[in-house]
Amino acid sequence: MRKHLLYTAVLIVTVVHQDFWLWDERNLVFGFLPVELLFHSLYTLAVAVLMWLLAEYAWPEDLEEEEDGP
Repeated sequence: MRKHLLYTAVLIVTVVHQDFWLWDERNLVFGFLPVELLFHSLYTLAVAVLMWLLAEYAWPEDLEEEEDGP
């Protein structure tokens, strides 16, 4: 069930990355930061957390098996 939620999160993050609703936004946050840049900064943090969760909970177990040496 966890993997399905993570895979759904990947699809949602992929769709949200196409931020068409901010294309014409000209407002500044804190007086100097464009809204699009703030959005992409927060988006990058969210994707980093999602990638950590994917590596932690959705990583295939068979890739972790060690091979016997010669």
